[in-house]
Order: sequence, then structure tokens, then C-alpha cells
Amino acid sequence: MRRAKRWMAVFMLMSLVLTGCSTGLEDFSKDVKPSDFAREKEAVTEQEEEETASEETAETVAFEPAEEEEQAPEGMVKSYLTGEFVPEAQGRRRPVAIMLNNIIDACPQYGISRAGVVYEAPVEGQITRLMGIFEQYDDLEKIGSVRSCREYYIFFATEFNALYAHYGQAAYAVPFLELEFVNNLSGLSNFGPDIFYRTSDRKAPHNAYTSYEGIQKGIADYGYSQEYDASYDGHYQFAKVGETIELQDENGATPANLVKLDCFDHNKPWFEYDAATGKYKRFQFGDIQIDEMTGEQLTFDNILIQYTSYKPYDQNGYLNLDVIYGGEGKYITHGKAVDVRWEKDAPWGRTHYITKQNQEITMNTGKTFVAIVLNDTLDKLTIQ
Repeated sequence: MRRAKRWMAVFMLMSLVLTGCSTGLEDFSKDVKPSDFAREKEAVTEQEEEETASEETAETVAFEPAEEEEQAPEGMVKSYLTGEFVPEAQGRRRPVAIMLNNIIDACPQYGISRAGVVYEAPVEGQITRLMGIFEQYDDLEKIGSVRSCREYYIFFATEFNALYAHYGQAAYAVPFLELEFVNNLSGLSNFGPDIFYRTSDRKAPHNAYTSYEGIQKGIADYGYSQEYDASYDGHYQFAKVGETIELQDENGATPANLVKLDCFDHNKPWFEYDAATGKYKRFQFGDIQIDEMTGEQLTFDNILIQYTSYKPYDQNGYLNLDVIYGGEGKYITHGKAVDVRWEKDAPWGRTHYITKQNQEITMNTGKTFVAIVLNDTLDKLTIQ
């Protein structure tokens, strides 16, 4: 029943935000299946939702958990974000997903290297915005700079059962932020001054930051729980600690030593694989991307590229990205890449990445970068 109500909520909200658009859903990228998006135009009853779920049971891949649970050292648990062993107090406290500014005037970001997962997606004006998901931030007095929300990031944050911190929001995001199960920490709320502060080293709006203390005050002000939902059992499927996943050529793996995302026109980021460490080094704006806190380059163990269809909301360039109905993509790790398809079991559920062998990927432990790439910019994506 709860799942059906969440389906109803998202479809009703989509109907609201799409009402003022000048073009219909048929204007999505040619790769979109019209039959999929036609469902957005209808209010789905609980009975229809239950019938659909029953029909899909036989057709959809079964997402099986890892074969057996690892034995963590005393006082430690396997992180839902990285698959690594972390202190229980850290790994079983809900993380916070923080919107991070990503234009050159706001770089380098402070504290970003502590994020276990980082998302990058386009927003209006051909720029991108980052969202870092943090579980290890207790000692941070500065995180940011923090910028405004776009509604698709709310879906990403919810996949991790994360609290969601942002400073401002697009109008199209407001109905989603007001949903009861979306626990957001807003810089424009009455509690904003408790959560965020501004520095004098950068000009507004690129100088808004938060901290562990601010996040904790915000959680207390809003009355949010810091415990994971009882039904939450993680997002990604990770290898065991100490084991390494090597993508196999016979399963379609191809070399991935250089990953260029020129599809993000403003910052043109790329990743270079370092075989000595088994990690991907992050670059953008023609240089290494560092954390201002450490001065060190950002690195990631896994890269997920998620192709998505979209349409403009209005003439101002706000984007309505499909983050529900699925598509194609890539999983990249240890110098190799494989094709995947992404799909969800519910609008507010987690995204599954499925190989051509019809199996959900098992990822290497460590940090993950997720790039949301528009379908009509794939010619600017290079993996070699």
C-alpha cells in the first residue's frame, strides 16, 4: 500500500509540473518509448498499480542479494555507500546528500572527497551540478559550496534513504520537496540560518556552506530521524571487502582507461585510470579536480554512466529528466567498461544496473561516481 501511494504521488506531481509545458511528452528524445511515458499522463489507481506489479513479476529481472553476508570486524558494518567496513555509528546513520556548486567560480569544492557517492547531472545553461552523498562528515566544519535543488536529484537522494541538503530550488522541485517522505534541509527555510553560513572569500551565491554542526541542528529543527528506514537494505551490490571485480572480455568488456564527458559542455570533465591504484582520477575545466580541504585530486573506484531522455520544462532551459522509466548506460571499473541497462522497481525505489547477461552488477568496494548523460549528447561521450 505504501509503495502504491508513492507511485500515485509521483504521477500526480508529474502531471502538475508538466501542465504548463509548451510541448507534450512525445517531444522526448527519439530513444524514449512513447508507451512508457504515456503512463505519466494518467492518474494510476492502487488497483491498477497492484495489477501492473503482478504482471511485471514474471517479466522483470530478479534482483538477488549477495550470496552471503560478510563477517565485519567488531563494531564495524559494511557501508551502504562504499561497501567498505566502517564504524557502525557512521555506517548505520542515514547519510546526507548535499547539492554542490560546480561552476569554475565555485571550485574547488570543500569536503567533497568525503562523499561516498557523487552524482553529476546537467542543469540549465549547459552547466552541471554535483550531489555528494556523505556518511563520514562528523569532523567537517565546512562543506560546499551548496547550491539549489533540481527535482531529479531528490529521486537520487531518496534511493539512498538520505537526508537532502540544498540552498534554494527550482519551482518544479517544490511539489516533490513537500512530500512527507522527502526529508530536506533547505537554506531558504526558517531553519536555514541554523544549517548554512556564508563565507567572505567568494561572492554570493557561490559562498554558502554547511557543516556537521549545521546539519545536526537542521535535523533537530525539522525533527527528522537519523535511522535508516526499517525496510532499507542498501543500494549497490558490492564485492566482498578485499576482493576485486574484473570485468571480463567474454562478457562484452572493453578497455576504459580514458573516459571523456564532453557531453557536459561547460566543464568537459574526464577520468583517467591509474592502474597502480585501481582508481579513476577526476579532471574538469582542463585541470585536475581537487578537494580544497585536502588539496588532493578526486578519485573513484567505480563509474556509472546513466543515459537518460529529457525534455525542457520551459524556455528558461529547466530540464525534465527521466529518472524513472529506464534506459541504457555503462559500468566502468578497473580499466574496463560493460554495457548495462538501468531500471527501477518503483519511482522512489533504487536504480538497478543490469548487464547483457541479465544480472545486476556487483561493484568494487570504494567510491562511486554517477554521470547522468542526456541521450542526444552521447556522440560527445568517449570511452577508450
